[in-house]
Amino acid sequence: MTKQGHNAVERLVNKEAGLYQPRTRRMWEGVNSSELEMYGVAALAVIGVVLLRNWLAGGVCRSKALLHGKTVLITGANTGIGKETARDLAGRGARVIMACRDLSRAERAADEIRQSTGNRNVVVRHLDLASLSSVRQFAKSYICSEERLDILINNAGVMMCPKSLTVDGYETQFAVNHLGHFLLTTLLLERLECCVPSRVITVSSMTHKGGKIHFEDLNFNETPYNPLTSYRQSKLANILFAKELAHRVKGSGVSSFSLHPGVIRTELGRHMGSRHPLLYCLLYLPAVILLKTPREGAQTSIYCAVAEDLEKKSGCYFSDCTVKEPAPEGKDDLVALKLWELSTQLVGYAKDK
Repeated sequence: MTKQGHNAVERLVNKEAGLYQPRTRRMWEGVNSSELEMYGVAALAVIGVVLLRNWLAGGVCRSKALLHGKTVLITGANTGIGKETARDLAGRGARVIMACRDLSRAERAADEIRQSTGNRNVVVRHLDLASLSSVRQFAKSYICSEERLDILINNAGVMMCPKSLTVDGYETQFAVNHLGHFLLTTLLLERLECCVPSRVITVSSMTHKGGKIHFEDLNFNETPYNPLTSYRQSKLANILFAKELAHRVKGSGVSSFSLHPGVIRTELGRHMGSRHPLLYCLLYLPAVILLKTPREGAQTSIYCAVAEDLEKKSGCYFSDCTVKEPAPEGKDDLVALKLWELSTQLVGYAKDK
């Protein structure tokens, strides 16, 4: 009998005697039950993180609408969700005007967008929302040089920064996040009305919940300054502004929306890192894994800009590409009206008229 035949007979005999074990079985017998449990837990954890990550990514704008012949103005478009919004809308054929404070960074972002989309009609303009004079100068230049304004996206903002006042004497978060955009929108409203149907989109945040407009102390001169309290005030102001604007332009063909983009990995949180470096380091890795990317965070802004038949939802608040109920603070019509009237006084809009 050959050697191969002998081995085959031996395996057959061992199998009949219960001594033969397949290779895979012998391999797993080398792993004890505790190790198997560890591998199982690890696999479930990975699957759980993937599922959680996909859920946190939120909604996606599915609209295939093109924007050839349309002009889009986006504040703070040189980074984060503003940049990704600009990239998407440029890819749809729009003329995109990036209104930014840092022109060098904006030019680099614009070049990247031109190259990635093939759209050369991407323009950079200087705008400092912390200066009402800069806002007026920008609006005047825009009206003189641009025939259209189809979509205005009030995207720029600051988040939880240390207390400071703008050149106009207003608390920075309230001034940049609300007052600057308020003045910009009102100065460009006639141009929007000439291009109906047109849209105004104001980026707010879910942190408006628990917010309050401190009418008697907007600069926190009498009460201790808290970065989060100030940020909440400014984000609540965004929602109330969008709501009141929708009421005032109803029937004109201009629509107004506010939105929560999600919790995103952007530069907005840089002030948190400077104040709490240890906490920032501890949370950095979970943030990288779980928080939305700028592209994911831009989806609701893009949706509000291009989704079809959205005019009937003017004044609504969006999150993950769908209408959501704002907190009760964001639905107070009387506070919205009072804020509009106060904002008009603070920016001197009545004098412009």
